[in-house]
Amino acid sequence: MNTLTKTYRHEYVIGDLQGCFDAFNRLLVALDFDENLDKLWLCGDIVARGENSLDTLRQVKRLSDKGALTTVLGNHDITLIATWRGLLPIKAKDNTASIFTAPDCDELLNWLRCQPFLVYPSEKTVLTHAGIPPNWKVKDAKAYAKELQIQFSGSLKQLDRLLPNLYGKKADVWSDKLHGYERMRAIANYFTRMRLCDKDGMLEFSFKETLGDDMPKGFRPWFEWEVTRKRKILFGHWAGLKAQIATDKVRALDAGCVWGGQLLAYRLADEKIIVVESKGEM
Repeated sequence: MNTLTKTYRHEYVIGDLQGCFDAFNRLLVALDFDENLDKLWLCGDIVARGENSLDTLRQVKRLSDKGALTTVLGNHDITLIATWRGLLPIKAKDNTASIFTAPDCDELLNWLRCQPFLVYPSEKTVLTHAGIPPNWKVKDAKAYAKELQIQFSGSLKQLDRLLPNLYGKKADVWSDKLHGYERMRAIANYFTRMRLCDKDGMLEFSFKETLGDDMPKGFRPWFEWEVTRKRKILFGHWAGLKAQIATDKVRALDAGCVWGGQLLAYRLADEKIIVVESKGEM
């Protein structure tokens, strides 16, 4: 049976919100966003260190329920889910405590845990929170993302068994022979924590600085390894890039709003960039 696909007036991909509710709403005004006509795609990290993670999460869910928004999950979203399930304490530097005392907490977090790790905003693009490593084909990455999403969106008992196994300092070298929780941890790390990797795809977790800083020997940004792709990879996660990486292969979208930078929207049709500052006027 053929399924009709809705045609939108405008579609935008937006960088990490991180709970920056005021900037998010000012950006929607700058876009002249109409939730009945337009569509948003989010890079993940909906919550964390901004001024209002609860209302940001509520607004994102409402727009998603309406069909006007799709998000992928980021590392801060996974942390929120793990905190909800009692695995992690609330981080003092994360402004997320109000979520756990909200009457709709379970509704919000049950929705959040069912969101994907990879989506196709258009025929020419693919979106994940942190990117796609050079040792993965996009079609394989899509399959790996689905594996992880199934684990997150299953029963709460399944989720509670999974979550403790996602945390660890070990950087697994990817192999399709990985199985069980080791495989799930590797997939989650690539999609939500990746910045640097070596030629074999091994991740390096400590580096968070800019491209001008010294990097560990043998490692470079994942997008600097030469790989032929048919789709442009859209990603957030790395605020230190200030959304300055823009080539025919990749587009960085986290402009560091939560750190005093900008919140950025990338219009899919013509690649136009619209930004608002973290505070103050548009």
